[in-house]
Amino acid sequence: MEQTVWLPIRFGYKTLAEPKRRMQVLKLHFTEIRPEHVSALIDEHPEEDCLIRALPIDAPLPRISRFQGRLRFVQRQYQRHYIDLTTTWDDYQARFSPKTLQGMRRKLRKFERESGGTIDWRTYRTPEEMETFYRLAREVSSRTYQERLLDAGLPTEETFRQRMIERAAEGRVHGYLLFLHDAPIAYLYCPVDDGILEYAYLGYLQEHATLSPGTVLQWLVVEALYGEGGYRMFDFSAGEGAHKAMFGKDSLCCADVFLLQPTGANRLLVYAQAFVSTTSSFASRVLNRLQLKAHVKRLIRQT
Repeated sequence: MEQTVWLPIRFGYKTLAEPKRRMQVLKLHFTEIRPEHVSALIDEHPEEDCLIRALPIDAPLPRISRFQGRLRFVQRQYQRHYIDLTTTWDDYQARFSPKTLQGMRRKLRKFERESGGTIDWRTYRTPEEMETFYRLAREVSSRTYQERLLDAGLPTEETFRQRMIERAAEGRVHGYLLFLHDAPIAYLYCPVDDGILEYAYLGYLQEHATLSPGTVLQWLVVEALYGEGGYRMFDFSAGEGAHKAMFGKDSLCCADVFLLQPTGANRLLVYAQAFVSTTSSFASRVLNRLQLKAHVKRLIRQT
């Protein structure tokens, strides 16, 4: 499927440039992608740039290389975390250490006390419910650091809202909100396809971070999904993070791979991406070694 693909060049939280390209994108879930799909994509579009997101890999790939006459650029490689929802809630909990489970229960009890004895969280699925969810979730998202610094909040575009309502009419989207004293403080937005829920957008108000609202909401959602049944997987989508690793007890090594025409413009774009990313990673490692990374992140989030 041909799409416009953005290739933002970021140094940490700062976006330096946002070049875009029209290219053919393989539209398969990572559980369905096979090596033959990659070759078929190239054969079907010999003159066009291509992208395979979440391509399962057996070993790390070089950042930049040649592949079947293309310039292969591996934008990122990561563990794709997920929850197998075909098991049971007891089986899932058994995969946590006793210490982690105790910590989770303390978080739930703390939030319950702060809420006056009952945790108020709600599920939204119908078109009318999703309209309400979107309005309330946008109130939260507009105040999160993800939106202010990374442009990664719940989208504001009308096309997104319309697609959300279409999905709701088809029974293919869930929205979740966590409330504190009748005010929303955390949201989770999950498209649903073929029994797979995708972790698309999660956000919470930083001023309530001590109550772990994102963690509390995620736990309640997973418990409810196991209780409801009928789902195959909760997919934590691309990228890594402590939240995804903690909840996603299964994972598969994946890569986002661009197969580009070896033009001068594409070479310039690829090497600029690689240079800035490498420099940013080096700076992050230095801050981490100096034990300053967590402090800097807190300062940025509070800005």
